[in-house]
This record gives sequence, C-alpha cells and structure tokens, in this order.
Amino acid sequence: MSGWRMPAFPRAALGCVCALVVAGSVPAALPGDAAATEGMLLQAQFSAAATEFGVPTAVLLAVGYEESRWESHGDLPSVEGGFGAMHLTDTAAVGRRDGQFDGDGRGAAEAPVQSEPRDAGVAPPREHEATADTLPAAAALLGVTPDSLRREPEQNLRGGAALLARYQREVTGDLSTDPGRWYPAVARYSGALDAATARAFADDVFGLIRDGVARTTYGGQQVRLAADPDIRPDRAAVARLGLPEPSPRAAAAECPRTLACDFIPAAYAQTDPAHTTSYGNYDMAVRPRDGDAVRYIVIHDTEGSYDGTLQSFADPTFGASAHYLIRSGDGHVTQSVPTRDVAWHAGNWYVNSHAIGIEHEGVAVDGGTWYTEALYRSSARLVNYLARRYHIPLDRAHILGHDNVPAPTGAYLSAMHWDPGPYWDWDHYMELLGRPGPGPGATHSRMVAIAPYYGTNRPPLTDCGPDPCRVLPNQPASFVYLYTEPVTGAPLIGDPAVRSGAGTTEIDDLRDKASSGQRFVVAERRAGWTAIWFGGAEAWYPDPDGMNSAPARGRIVLPRAGLASIPVYGRAYPEAAAYPPFIRAQPVAALPYTIPAGQAYPASELVTADYFYSTTVDGSAPGNRTVVQGSERYYSIEFNHRRAFVNAADVTVGFA
Repeated sequence: MSGWRMPAFPRAALGCVCALVVAGSVPAALPGDAAATEGMLLQAQFSAAATEFGVPTAVLLAVGYEESRWESHGDLPSVEGGFGAMHLTDTAAVGRRDGQFDGDGRGAAEAPVQSEPRDAGVAPPREHEATADTLPAAAALLGVTPDSLRREPEQNLRGGAALLARYQREVTGDLSTDPGRWYPAVARYSGALDAATARAFADDVFGLIRDGVARTTYGGQQVRLAADPDIRPDRAAVARLGLPEPSPRAAAAECPRTLACDFIPAAYAQTDPAHTTSYGNYDMAVRPRDGDAVRYIVIHDTEGSYDGTLQSFADPTFGASAHYLIRSGDGHVTQSVPTRDVAWHAGNWYVNSHAIGIEHEGVAVDGGTWYTEALYRSSARLVNYLARRYHIPLDRAHILGHDNVPAPTGAYLSAMHWDPGPYWDWDHYMELLGRPGPGPGATHSRMVAIAPYYGTNRPPLTDCGPDPCRVLPNQPASFVYLYTEPVTGAPLIGDPAVRSGAGTTEIDDLRDKASSGQRFVVAERRAGWTAIWFGGAEAWYPDPDGMNSAPARGRIVLPRAGLASIPVYGRAYPEAAAYPPFIRAQPVAALPYTIPAGQAYPASELVTADYFYSTTVDGSAPGNRTVVQGSERYYSIEFNHRRAFVNAADVTVGFA
C-alpha cells in the first residue's frame, strides 16, 4: 500500500497500562447514570453485568483484564479461539493446524543429515484433554445467539459474568459478596487442566484486585479497577475443582516459582543406525562456558497447536526444537530442552549457540488474530527469570523475534522465518518485562526507536501464500512501512538480495517493515517524514510530529575512514587459524550487503568470534562439543528488519 499514514492521535490520549494503588472504590455506574458517558460505557457495562449475575465487580473486572486487558478485538478471535474482553472460547471459529517448521532450524551447513522418518522408540506425549468451549455455554445461559457474544461487547461481559456465577455456585454453593471467596471460580474460568496452572491464573487475577489497575482501551474506553490491599483469596478452595497436581516432571523444569511449568523432553536420538551424524532434535552442551554465553532470547510462534508442536519435538527426525513452549489458552509452560543445551530453533547456528528459544502457541496469519494475555504474562515471567539467570539485557537488541534473527549466509536469506509476526504487541510485551519504551516525539534525536502506537497502528496487510492473495482483517500491528521517498504514493523499499522488485504489503515480506522497538540512525528529516539507514539504504517512514519515533541513545558504528564500504555478516565466526586440525574451519562468509561510507547503525555488545562444534549424537568425533575461540571481534548491529554483525576492525565507534 502506498502512502499510508497512521492517524495522528496524541499518544497520551490513547491510554496506557499502569498499576494504581488507590483509596476508595469505583462508583457503580449503571447505563442510565450520568457517569455512563461515552468514554465510561465499558466501565458501566462491567458494573451492570456483575450486578445482574451477583459477581463482585472487582472479580469481573480483574478476570476481564487478565484475559484481554479489556479489549474486545472486534469480532476477531484469539489464537485460542477466544472472543471479546472475557475471552469466551469457540475453537471452531479458528483454523487449528499442526504446522511444521519449514527450513533448517539448526541453521548450519554442517547440520546432521536427516534420514527418512522412522520409529526411534520415543513415545510422543499424549494430547491433553480438550476443555469445553465457553462461548456456546455462555450463550445458553443467557438465552442469546452465540454470534451476539462474539460481536456485542455488552453481551460478552454478561456471558463471562454468567459463567463465573455458575462456577461459583457449583464449587461453593453461594454467590458470596466477598471477592476472596471467588478464587476457585476464577481458577476454573482459566480453563486450565491442572491445579498449578489454574492457581497461577487466579493468583494473577487476585494480584490485580490487590494492586488495582487503570487503563484506557484502544477504543478510548476508560476503565479502572480500584485497589483492595486487604483482599484475602481462598487459595485452598481450588482443591474442590479436582484438578490434578503437578507431576514429578514439573520439578525438572527450569522455571520461576510463579509459573506453572512441566518438562516434556524433545527427542535426542540417532535417526540412522549407520551414521552417528544423523540425529535430532538438539545438541548437548554445557552452556554457559567461555565463548558460548547465552546472550539472546528468541520469541517464536508455533504455526500450529501446542499438542502438535510437542508431538513434533518428540520425533527425532523432525529436525527442530525449542527450549520452551507456552500454551495460549492458560499460559501453561512446557520445557523441552535444558537451557544448557543448544535447541534447533532460530535457523542460524551461531544465534542458536548463544540463545534460548521460546515457542508460543499460535499461527501468525490464519490460526488466530491476537495473542492472549495469559500467554504474554507467562512468557514475560519466564523471560524475566531467564534474563536474570543469564544476565541478558531486557531490550530489543537481546529479546528478539525470530524475524529479527539474521540469515547465517546469503543462501539462507529467503528461507528465514518471520514469526511471531506483526501482530505481536512488542510495546505491551516489553512493558510486562518492566522495560517500557519512551513515548514518541523524537523530532531532533540522531537515533530513534520505531514507536507506532499499537492500538491505532493498523497498516494494511495481505497474505499471499499458496492460495490467491487475501487482505487480512484490519487490526493493530507493531511496525511501520518504509518508502523509497518521502512522498505519498512512493514505492515501498525492496531488497534485491531477497527478491526482486519493490516491497509489498505481504505479511511475510520484511524488506519494507521496521518493527517496534528497533533502533536506527536518522539519515534525514523532512516535513512529516523521517529517513533512517536501513539495510545499506536510506528508507523513509511517515512521522508527523515524531508520532512513530521515540528518542534513543547508544553506541553506533560506521565504516572506518578511508573505506568506501564494509561487509556485513550473519554470524561472528572465528578466523581459519583459530580452528584445531581436527575441526574443519567454517567460512567467514559475508551476507550480500555492505554499509557504505557515511552510513551508521546502532550497535550493542562487542563479542569475540566463536564457533560451537558438535556433529555426532554420541560425542565420538574428535573435539566434539568444543567451543572454538577466535581473536577477531564483532559488533552486533541493528541493520534492517534483522540484526547483523560487523567486524570491529572495519568500523569506527561513536555515540548518539
């Protein structure tokens, strides 16, 4: 789409998420009251639904926030098939599929050769028992059509309240006015299949009640849940639900105590009896050691279901894995690969060697249209835990999407993945990590962070898979389009190294898209537009009054004086002289890009080149599971939509 611009709404007027500890309570605003103004309608509807069904208003508000942050998302379902602010589920409304990773999850030319699939004696995990959809059940309780709960926010709230009241009666036999007595009903509302996950959901809900929260939704609705620091949730009552307690495998999971986790191992097995170099689905290691520090956490989506992904990880011929998998509906976390080992997830062996991969249940295009709050919150808790443990900075230079991972060589460029996709809310995710970005308004800074307001940033996107191209539903997205000129109707920028022609609105075309939180050096500014250095070229995006840019500071690199241009790399491998005789030296292969003199790019850490050598399932090769340490040093930089590396000897370092 040419010339698209996001409407110029002031960010402050659009709202934020912020915890509030407040005295007093929210007035009970019914639809006919004066308080039920246009901006307070949703607050009034929550109060009315709670009163109608005898649910404490605080409980209904907190459950709604935990499910959706009070967003209705129109009539679009979540990746779990949930609709509206109360996330009433109708899984028939979404296409569930068990997709597979296409491409090489290991991302190394020396990857083990995979044989044809065979029975390796690894039993796949059993699928969890599906829970009943709540949207049809709520429609039956209200005597309305299921479609009304999908499309009408007020009916959706009434449906959630009716379900909570039914659960409360069934578990406790009464509709207590004490919010703390509703703990088991809230736990059941989660749909969790085990007691630990149900408790984690309910603990989140009652934490919101204790601390309070206020938010203005993307549609301009002001909603507030007053703090109740004296709340006493009846946590013991969750036993009445009869849910199973965690199995012994939960103790093996590397997780924070605030998460419900278990451990279901990915396959590590030889797949061809004649070749120890044929195996899957990860590599054993002893990270972190000198040279293989864990520096990155990579965010993925599964392109299929939770159960199907576990089934795939259990097959050693699958050729891919991740350290963790998070279920969408209730935020349950399953670990599949120990963090000391190298999972095959990013399609770049160097990044895999230095990263932890986390899969999130979802399909970026057709498996759903918004990620659940339970999934975001579980993921953020897990990432915070891992970041503390491995000293990983909580910024977008180290918390990467799979779409930010560079191709290891030019041959991999067109095969690299683009998940978790443009519908992942990076602003909210970084906020949950405790690292919210600065607000927009960067009209003078030399470096900017891409910062469109997610709620109103609704760029057109198309899906051009094997079927004819289709326009995707209009919804918030976390990127800006980049143009060749600061002119309405100018072509989107392209990248001939990936494919010919100008950029497109295709959802998987990353050539013309800069993602929220990414930093770039400003090349030029004109009225209503900002130009950045992007992939070796100058790229423009609409930026009236700095509405899509936040000020950023940090280290930058540019070609050393006297050099017309410098090469760019997808990995930081050692020089040939660093390898011992029994390990084949890996080529130091540049990507088909250069940085011309005069351009500059944000840089993060300076690393010493290394290569983790692992080629046999049993460690029988000489030097197997060795870290080769070089003497060359590289800077990790933000280059285009993906990161890259430059040799420290080629650049001059400055600060912006």
